[in-house]
Amino acid sequence: MKIVLKNLTKIFPSRNKKSNDEVIAVNNFDFEIPDGKLIGLLGPSGCGKSTTLYMISGLQKPTSGQIFFGEDDVTELSTEKRGIGLVFQNYALYPHMTVKQNILFPLQNLRGEDKMPKEKMLEQAYHAAKLVQIEELMDRKPSELSGGQQQRVAIARALVKMPRVLLLDEPLSNLDARLRLQTREEIRRIQKETGITTVFVTHDQEEAMSISDMIVVMKLGVVQQIGEPQNVYDSPANLFVAKFLGTPPINVFEGEVKEGKLLIGGAVVLDVNGVEDQPVTVGIRPEGFILDEQGPLHCRLSNVEVMGRDVSIVSTHEHSLNPIIRSIINADHKVNIGGEEVCYSLKSHKVFLFNRDTEERIYF
Repeated sequence: MKIVLKNLTKIFPSRNKKSNDEVIAVNNFDFEIPDGKLIGLLGPSGCGKSTTLYMISGLQKPTSGQIFFGEDDVTELSTEKRGIGLVFQNYALYPHMTVKQNILFPLQNLRGEDKMPKEKMLEQAYHAAKLVQIEELMDRKPSELSGGQQQRVAIARALVKMPRVLLLDEPLSNLDARLRLQTREEIRRIQKETGITTVFVTHDQEEAMSISDMIVVMKLGVVQQIGEPQNVYDSPANLFVAKFLGTPPINVFEGEVKEGKLLIGGAVVLDVNGVEDQPVTVGIRPEGFILDEQGPLHCRLSNVEVMGRDVSIVSTHEHSLNPIIRSIINADHKVNIGGEEVCYSLKSHKVFLFNRDTEERIYF
């Protein structure tokens, strides 16, 4: 099911009765979600990603704009008529019901021509349970399950009606690191098996990049960039996107362009032909550094962390806007741990320039 959002806007009134300052949670969101794809809405708290999800679900009504499922305008349609499955962060299971009863509940509430015979309901409930691999837990209560198992029950309950659209609101936030990894892989597997168009809300960039076909990066209700995860990482549209994506985060420096050369702290570190002379903000991905005794970028060595396959070099520079610089180097390269300085040359495709005032990308 294709989802089309047209000029979608949500404005909340001010909580302060003495002030008329409205809160624009989502501002003029335009996007087409292709049929059968998994889309990650990504951004920090307060960026409008959950509000967008709730407008798609019908739980919140947009201030302006339209929502289409396929060719159908569902903007004014109630939640129960949209054919969605919704999974919340806190599972929202009925504690007095068994797993089977929780999964059956949406089917038991169907009325009219949608109402199913008991045998059909049980068949679909067990099919949904099998999809999330919890069929052996059907007679247990939620209190007898781990957090990961409870989240699987919530996903099965959302899938049991075979919705046109599956909506997931921070579904992994309450799980520990290992379960998060396992469950996100399960979500991707289920989505591929069912082919249901899925919208996945998260603040965790690694989570979104690992399972999404496309990501939408948001900030203060405004879409910053849309694209395939690797493309957005490799070519951020602005400084916010560059800083938000990546683990370890991008290293940011004060720089300057003079006569087609990029300077950091007076040292020429890269050719940037075609860029006008101006002060710039420079972003360098951790993997963008090359250990080079003759390299132009000189940093003060703080620490070397051996991580097996790679080595993480921690250093500082007076023109760095980060407290520390973290560069990732292949472990085959030996670092002089006793030295006070480390020198680098740079991979040009891992270096990004941004306008010092607007923070928009400057291409070279």
